[in-house]
Amino acid sequence: MKYEFGFIGVGNMGGAIADAVCRTMPKGSVAVCDTDANKTGAFGMKYGAAVLSLDKIAASCRFLVFGVKPQVLPAVMKDVRPHLDDSTVVVSMAAGISVAAIEAGLSRRPVVRIMPNTPCAVGRGLILYVPNDLVKADDLSALLAGFAGAGTLTPIAEDKIDAASAVSGCGPAFAYLFVEALADAGVECGLARADAQKFAALMLEGSARMVLETGRHPGELKDAVCSPGGTTIAGVRALEEGGFRSSAMNAVRAAYIRTLELKK
Repeated sequence: MKYEFGFIGVGNMGGAIADAVCRTMPKGSVAVCDTDANKTGAFGMKYGAAVLSLDKIAASCRFLVFGVKPQVLPAVMKDVRPHLDDSTVVVSMAAGISVAAIEAGLSRRPVVRIMPNTPCAVGRGLILYVPNDLVKADDLSALLAGFAGAGTLTPIAEDKIDAASAVSGCGPAFAYLFVEALADAGVECGLARADAQKFAALMLEGSARMVLETGRHPGELKDAVCSPGGTTIAGVRALEEGGFRSSAMNAVRAAYIRTLELKK
């Protein structure tokens, strides 16, 4: 194969993964294809990535990554199928599209289904992945090494990927809302907007790191901040009165249910 990675679709999510791979892989090992010439042109200029047509990229890459929307994927698979090499590993990030559906659209071949999130754009993302039984161990290792610049890679059973994506894939939007709300409150209390936003974001980043690195339950960590009769417990009470935890749970459940609806 002439190129190690090929990306069909370099929009928000596909572009974030392609960007991470371009930072990791040697120059000249990545090719891109997109209906938006401005996006592919930017990748070509920034990383020296080759800009190819759909048929050419399908025929010349070890790993072919579909970064297109779920409703577009069937048509793309139909177009690339005649040009694929038998050894090409197809990687799909289309929400709700199973490995079996991809196999059906492309005939039985090596397939890896992934679910990334937007923090991959800054190298702090999470990529959940499910390979089928035709993916060779050395191919999977090379794929994960290429994706390493995007963040953490975690294998998951396919029957759990939709639920996990409702947390990790949709969750950044919920987190951004939380940061925005905290910053708004900071501004109301007299902080400059830029400072309030910075403080809220750094607080969220550090708190998440505490959960990951200490292994302690979030409730225990919360209790450690709440002094008896203090300021923090007063704020916690206000959040509970507003249904904070219930709203967060409902958001994840709504995202999960919507994913299931899109699969029908």
